[in-house]
Amino acid sequence: MSNHELNASFETCHWGYFEASMPPVLTIQDGDAVTIRTVSGGANVLPPEGFHVPPELPEIHEKSERLLPGHILTGPVAIEGAKPGDVLEVRIKDVRLRQDWGWNMIRPLSGTLQDDFHEERLMNIPLDLDKNIAKLPWGLDLPLAPFFGVMGVAPPPAWGRIGSIVPRLMGGNIDNKELVAGSTLYLPVFTEGALFSCGDGHGAQGDGEVNVTAIETALEGDFEFHIRRDISLTTPRAETPTHLITMGLDPDLDQCVVQALRDMIALLGEKAGLSREDAYTLCSLAADLRVTQTVNGSKGVHCMIHKDFAGR
Repeated sequence: MSNHELNASFETCHWGYFEASMPPVLTIQDGDAVTIRTVSGGANVLPPEGFHVPPELPEIHEKSERLLPGHILTGPVAIEGAKPGDVLEVRIKDVRLRQDWGWNMIRPLSGTLQDDFHEERLMNIPLDLDKNIAKLPWGLDLPLAPFFGVMGVAPPPAWGRIGSIVPRLMGGNIDNKELVAGSTLYLPVFTEGALFSCGDGHGAQGDGEVNVTAIETALEGDFEFHIRRDISLTTPRAETPTHLITMGLDPDLDQCVVQALRDMIALLGEKAGLSREDAYTLCSLAADLRVTQTVNGSKGVHCMIHKDFAGR
């Protein structure tokens, strides 16, 4: 296993999209580890003087093409030998803050309550890296639990260039707050090399992400990549040290529930050898359906079950 570093820069970031034809900015071998650094937000969200701004951010703002609205993503990383039909196992070994501030924005006609808020509001939020808290302006110290809102591979080549806002079969803007350090994400591969990119760093987020943004911030993550050919996926899955996770993505929240639940029934069949009827019963007794986010065009629901009940 080799260790690599991938810094955010004008040369290594793409703004707002995924695309199978993008050349990789780094090529690694199966099993290699990569430290990936990301940035967040346009020039309009920069904090007042006195806060640390990643030095590469101004050049990214100045020079990057912004062909679609969305996120600044670092990558793509190609994993040598990955091919369509494989599964990319992304082990999230650690996630660290890169700056001492984050931002949150309310936009009119956006979010879960699209008609309720008529003025844009930007909030810069100081982050105390030593105490691991965000200091909200009404006096609340909110614990931080950083994770990458966007982690995904390239879409099928025939899709062309797609925006980064809507989560899809290849992952992307999943916004699942369970994917902190110590968790693992499984993504179906649709193109040679898989082409993994990440960004949209979050310092903290509730299930729902209801006003469109979390505490948006710059992050650094340690990832380990493995090609899996012993499993087959059509949608993302994940696991934490304690739980298995399946995901549903659809504009209709009810359909998100159906997708996440059906995939959990299939996963319990794979892991524990349960019949579909027994797995369905177990889901009713022990699985939790949680709303991942309600703001990204396709909404999200994730189904979680403790590994003790799933045969580990």
